[in-house]
Amino acid sequence: MESMRLHPLATLLAPRYALEDCKVKGYDISRGTTVLINMWSIGRDPQAWAAPEEFSPERFLGKEVDLLGGDFALLPFGSGRRRCPGYRLGLKMVRTTLANLLHGFDLRLTEGMSREDICMEEEYGLSTHPKVPISIIMEPTLPSHLY
Repeated sequence: MESMRLHPLATLLAPRYALEDCKVKGYDISRGTTVLINMWSIGRDPQAWAAPEEFSPERFLGKEVDLLGGDFALLPFGSGRRRCPGYRLGLKMVRTTLANLLHGFDLRLTEGMSREDICMEEEYGLSTHPKVPISIIMEPTLPSHLY
């Protein structure tokens, strides 16, 4: 959850159109206005998150997390009618892929690279990705017929 909050795959959700005049966080939005929702900013909003720039997986321990956007603090799959139709599959795929990678491989940095060399800066566009690619070596830990 914390990775989805701090590093959203998409920085902007699909455009929404105001069906009626409304007010959001003190801003007047007129009927017919196109609204873009900035996921990157929501995930770093100090009004919604304590220490928003810190990566803290513990922040979700023991909490019921609404991934469908009911509280509008965490929207990894959007919300409402335009929510990602594959969000359930997406969650299962992320968990399964991560579990398989951690179970089946030893991961280490390439020779001459240290943890301090890893740059966590991101570039933004239609998706979010590392500014500097991370170079790692993945050594299989299981017999080859299991891959």
